[in-house]
Amino acid sequence: MKCVWTIGYEQATVPAVIDALVGAGVEVLADVRALPLSRRPGFSKTALAGAAQEAGLEYRHFKALGTPKDGREAARKGDRKGLERVYSGQLELPEALAAGGELRDLASRKRVALLCFCGDAAKCHRSLLHDAMLGDFEAVHLSPVS
Repeated sequence: MKCVWTIGYEQATVPAVIDALVGAGVEVLADVRALPLSRRPGFSKTALAGAAQEAGLEYRHFKALGTPKDGREAARKGDRKGLERVYSGQLELPEALAAGGELRDLASRKRVALLCFCGDAAKCHRSLLHDAMLGDFEAVHLSPVS
């Protein structure tokens, strides 16, 4: 069976995330944040891409597969239904469908991990993305240890 990995960086350091990815044999870090910025040091797009590349990982940003502001707010409040409603709308957009196709193709050829902030994949849009576009891939949720 095909496989896709997921990882959240909440409460983690960049080295812990990179170590978990490398340890799992991941080849491509697929950043699925709408806004690849972070208050956590090292997790903004440029710094994270650099750290990934230093570790031999390819970095790809899939902006269209990120959660819109309303969805991020719902997730922060623990409103799973609200997140699901907003994110399902996001995934219907042409740019999200195109990005999802690109991600599927990439995951069919390489070992790909989806990255977002939320530490718990079950509460994050990563699980919704998996179910909607990668449901025939086994999902392996990585937990970085800091």
